[in-house]
Amino acid sequence: MKHPNRFDGRRLRLDHLIEKFFGANALIAIVVLGLITIFLFREGSGFFAQNLQNLRLYRLAGLEYVDIMRDEVSRHTQLNRDLQALRMRQFLRLTREGATPQEAMAKLAEFDKFATAFEEAIVPVRGIVSDLSDVATTTKTEAETQALRVVQRQMLLDAGKREEADAVQVREIDFKAAVQPIMAMLPAFRTANSEFRLAVARLMDQPPKLPANGGEHEYHRIQNAVRDYLGGFSAVEKRLEQWDPFQPVPWYRSVTSFLFGSRWITASFWQDAYGVMPLLSGSLMVSFIALVIAVPLGVAAAIYVAEIATSTEQQLIKPYIEFISAIPSVVLGFFGIAVLGETIRALTQWDALSWISFFPIAERLNAFTAGCLLALMAVPTIFTLSEDALNSVPRAFKEASYALGASRLQTIFRVILPAAISGVISAVLLGFGRVIGETMVVLLCAGNRIAIPDFAHGLGVLFEPVHTMTGIVAQEMGEVERGVIHYRALFMVGLFLFFISLVINGAAQAAVRRFRAQHN
Repeated sequence: MKHPNRFDGRRLRLDHLIEKFFGANALIAIVVLGLITIFLFREGSGFFAQNLQNLRLYRLAGLEYVDIMRDEVSRHTQLNRDLQALRMRQFLRLTREGATPQEAMAKLAEFDKFATAFEEAIVPVRGIVSDLSDVATTTKTEAETQALRVVQRQMLLDAGKREEADAVQVREIDFKAAVQPIMAMLPAFRTANSEFRLAVARLMDQPPKLPANGGEHEYHRIQNAVRDYLGGFSAVEKRLEQWDPFQPVPWYRSVTSFLFGSRWITASFWQDAYGVMPLLSGSLMVSFIALVIAVPLGVAAAIYVAEIATSTEQQLIKPYIEFISAIPSVVLGFFGIAVLGETIRALTQWDALSWISFFPIAERLNAFTAGCLLALMAVPTIFTLSEDALNSVPRAFKEASYALGASRLQTIFRVILPAAISGVISAVLLGFGRVIGETMVVLLCAGNRIAIPDFAHGLGVLFEPVHTMTGIVAQEMGEVERGVIHYRALFMVGLFLFFISLVINGAAQAAVRRFRAQHN
């Protein structure tokens, strides 16, 4: 009787040790998660106060006033870029139709004359904006210099060096006098704007015809965009009239400018801007493309392996799909640069696809290229978890379906898949978490253009370069000084991405719990 008791005691002690080991691992995971959260909050917490100070100087120095004018110039630049992209596609279509480069240039001469006149029409407005930019930049630089002197003087006082502190001269900036020359240029801007509007309106009254077939829809879209652009001039002038440099900047503007800002500009002599929307929209677009490709492939492969494939096919297919996750992301990124991006661009030049208005594309590195590679990375996650969910469906469900006379496909799509839907949803959500957190592939293949995609281009927006939240952190974190606003802004992006990942994983875990509850 002693040996069994001794054996039972050893087994109990072993079970206790195993329990403590896994309990300690769970505790370590919670502690690490808590430390990461605390670290992100600590490093990013000072961002909003610094950003508010940044926005107040932006207004007082007159930079905001000049940017109202600059937005008009920037929109013209975008329209001009659209015209040049259309011109490039027309040239490629003409050469594909058999024209020589010289003949294609000759046929595009009228369009080139129109595009050149459109580009040059804004020169007087751009000149005024350039002159005012110099004035506003001088005020901003002087204000920043005086702020540094205040900090320097305080540091000397704290060190007990009063004589050296008294030698640091701090001059108060007269912002009212500084912005007066800027605001006095409104009549000149209004006159230049009126001439610019008349010149563009005359061009749009008789736009040239496209020499090649295809592209008419894109051409009409650009023409409508130009007319809308001209219609917004009065609103720009009204904003300039109502602008007040001493209107207080509320504290919440620092938060909203980050969460809903449309610009991310760093290391600028003009004005840094930290809006996360261009990065968030790029991340979501790339992730959407990846899931559109990966979900059908991953789920279909899981259905085939779990319900249709023979044992030999299972032993062949499963390892190969799961091996994809072992490929380093940097290798996939190089593949995207060297092969996939160039192949996609070459395919868009096929004559059979010339009816698509936004083909051929100019950029080989874009959201679609990055999305295709991320789809490849997400397939193993979706496949493995979906297969597990399908295999967890009770065998009695299938037998009952077959007993009622259902076919194999009817059983799969009307019985097994609905029963495993919670597990499949959790697989998709975890796949989404996998792609939105990926860094190297999007950094190498997404094009890294920091701008909100222009959804007016329709499906053509999928082939525009974008930047992502993970990409911007990886690209800029190594170049910033600790404690400055740019440094803290990157930590805020990381905290924002961390929150998104927690929400996605929480939703996936909820789906898993629901799936398990349904089968218990």
